[in-house]
Amino acid sequence: MTKQELALEVIERLKKEYPDADCTLDYDNAWKLLVSVRLAAQCTDARVNVVVQDLYAKFPTVEALANADVADIEAIVRPCGLGKSKARDISACMKILHEQYHDNVPGDFDALLKLPGVGRKSANLIMGDVFGKPAIVTDTHCIRLSNRIGLVDNMKEPKKVEMALWKIIPPEEGNDLCHRLVNHGRDVCTARTKPYCDRCCLNDICEKNGVDSQE
Repeated sequence: MTKQELALEVIERLKKEYPDADCTLDYDNAWKLLVSVRLAAQCTDARVNVVVQDLYAKFPTVEALANADVADIEAIVRPCGLGKSKARDISACMKILHEQYHDNVPGDFDALLKLPGVGRKSANLIMGDVFGKPAIVTDTHCIRLSNRIGLVDNMKEPKKVEMALWKIIPPEEGNDLCHRLVNHGRDVCTARTKPYCDRCCLNDICEKNGVDSQE
């Protein structure tokens, strides 16, 4: 089986296993997803979803966050970890959205990358979830599972994994597949314990089936 054939089979099986391919960060506006994905670095989505409720209660708009004191933002987002750097990036990012984009999030990948605190993973998430464009979000689950399954070969760098996956995954499938890899990585192909290969829908096509691999 070629990697492209493997990718197509993985896509179809995970579609059946996880029919709903949704982002696990709560948001009702593109700028809020930008904030949440920055807070999610080294933090669970569940915690971020709780913390942002207090953040938006105090600063309900892009303009409000842009004008907020960084220390006030930090005081709220501190439970997500790395509070100082995250608050600084959020403040700077919202200032740019307010001053240059009239409180809107740009729908251009390169423009997103120029925003403070936004890397390729975040930019891809915005492009896929907000604008419905082809996207591959190489978060920790995507990287771990892509290596275990055999979609990529011993690749750890997010950009290299992303570029390799672009070659084998149909563009229209990438964003949803990455969400399903998150679900599968949390429920079955876990990082902290041995993967639950016995109940994995990919166990007969997975390169590392049964291997207690701590990448």
